[in-house]
Amino acid sequence: MLAIKHILFPIDFSQRCCQAAPVVHALASRFGAKITLLSAIPPIWQLGIGDGAGIPVDMEELRRDLETRLNGTFVREFKGLTVQRIAEVGDPSEVITRFAHAEGVDLIMMPTHGYGPFRTLLLGSVTAKVLHDAECPVWTATHTEQISMHRIAGGNVLCAIDATPQSVPLIKWAAEYAELTGAQLRLVHAISGISGWPERRLDQELEETLKKNARGVIEDLQRSIGITAPLFVGVGEVADVVRAEAEGHDSDLILIGRGILHETMGRLRTHSYGIIRHAPCPVLSV
Repeated sequence: MLAIKHILFPIDFSQRCCQAAPVVHALASRFGAKITLLSAIPPIWQLGIGDGAGIPVDMEELRRDLETRLNGTFVREFKGLTVQRIAEVGDPSEVITRFAHAEGVDLIMMPTHGYGPFRTLLLGSVTAKVLHDAECPVWTATHTEQISMHRIAGGNVLCAIDATPQSVPLIKWAAEYAELTGAQLRLVHAISGISGWPERRLDQELEETLKKNARGVIEDLQRSIGITAPLFVGVGEVADVVRAEAEGHDSDLILIGRGILHETMGRLRTHSYGIIRHAPCPVLSV
């Protein structure tokens, strides 16, 4: 049974974290979850004079300063909820994943940090590492300023799936999440890579055949687990198909599967970063 009882919210005091706080509050309230605010500062070395030897800064003092700042953060925003605040010294991604594994965190929530004109091409290095290493679901958002505040914990949920049995756990997770939050669930599947077939152009008849076959496989999977949800099958790059479907149906959240790429976890996993980068709404990677 899906249970979200401990949410880890890593913060760096940026505007994006402030914009994500209402979503954290909404999900914690919905599931009765505890929130851990975690902030980490990497070790800093100060260059010495003369011989150039590295002299370590008093990191404990910096940690205490960080802890003081953290204790005054989101006090009003999370009033009435169970909140703990932790300040650590260390590589942020390692601190986040280590804490999540040790404390049995059920969900990590963090905005992505790609800035400037190349924003849609990048994930922040911390977010990318957490997505790769964390064992629990990870919520990310590229456009925190566009989150629909009145449908944070409900609304429309789009679940991107493969036409393989590996998608069954994800479909079950998505269906349970939608039921618990009162959201409307929709499935999307993309048939990609066709344009690269040598000396062959995709005609309408072939496209419809491929879509029909994929739909049949996925509907069989749904019947086998007793879950029925509207399904869209599109042709094109996975991230593009998912984004277009999310925009067309005003999705508030996209659910995707996530796994280490060298494992046999289904083709969709190789497109996780692309979906997150281009998604018009938050993405929850399970």
